[in-house]
Amino acid sequence: MSRLEVNFLNRILKNPILTASGTFGYGIEFQKYMDVSRLGGIISKGLTLNPKDGNTGIRIHETASGIMNSIGLQNPGVEHFIDHELPIMRKLNDYVIANLGGNSLSEYKEGAKMLDQTEVDAIELNISCPNVKEGGMAFGIVCEDARLVTSEVRKITTKPLIVKMSPNAYELVRMARELEEAGADALSLVNTFNALAIDVEKRKPIFDNITAGLSGPAIKPIALRMVREVARAVSIPVIGIGGIMSAKDALEFIMAGATLVELGTLNLINPSGAIDVIDGIDDYMNRHGIDDLSEIRGII
Repeated sequence: MSRLEVNFLNRILKNPILTASGTFGYGIEFQKYMDVSRLGGIISKGLTLNPKDGNTGIRIHETASGIMNSIGLQNPGVEHFIDHELPIMRKLNDYVIANLGGNSLSEYKEGAKMLDQTEVDAIELNISCPNVKEGGMAFGIVCEDARLVTSEVRKITTKPLIVKMSPNAYELVRMARELEEAGADALSLVNTFNALAIDVEKRKPIFDNITAGLSGPAIKPIALRMVREVARAVSIPVIGIGGIMSAKDALEFIMAGATLVELGTLNLINPSGAIDVIDGIDDYMNRHGIDDLSEIRGII
């Protein structure tokens, strides 16, 4: 093994760097900026069983040290992804994760059933989607809902199951433990924070949906704290997400207990930034005589 390699769910990844869902398209969009095969793995844009057009109005808004987004999971649907986008992703990188959302339990189960028959290496379950049968509250807010959708999808698929947690959950640590018990093989956190921006000239919210998801450097200290708390509470791998813009940021998450990290906002600012993070971690390990990231993982 090279010093950057990481054993994740019985697969050796080249390094701990993944691209966060929704910020990297399906990988082909970044081919002209970097060698996508150098990444530890790539994650699809958020998928739903059926195609979605996404939200109306403004979708991206820059805020202090971050961005807000209200994309609305625009995607071509699971079947189209399997037939068209997945073959491209498989050529770009040897570890491909499909991010799956849904507005009902049946949608999650059907989507997982279809993905289970493909060559995706793992499924990242996005439980921040609204449960339309329960008034629109996200599956990932209440422990019982999160446990239910995870346990039901676990029955459907033999693929490694990563559950992407919402930072807006009522009891994050308790939920993490329950997701592990429900069959999650790994947890990824955090998703975006629910936030609000107002246009004072128009005297109305910036976004048609009123609130939107906040990401970027502004959320990093909170995300880092949450990752540390969850990593200490469970025995399964944790993937750290939240405002990682440099090798230093990534190393902080690893020291807080993360096995891997996902880069999101960075991809939108510097399309080749992920390679800089990989090279920066390698340089750090070289300067400090670190042979394996396990030497510093969870030391805080």
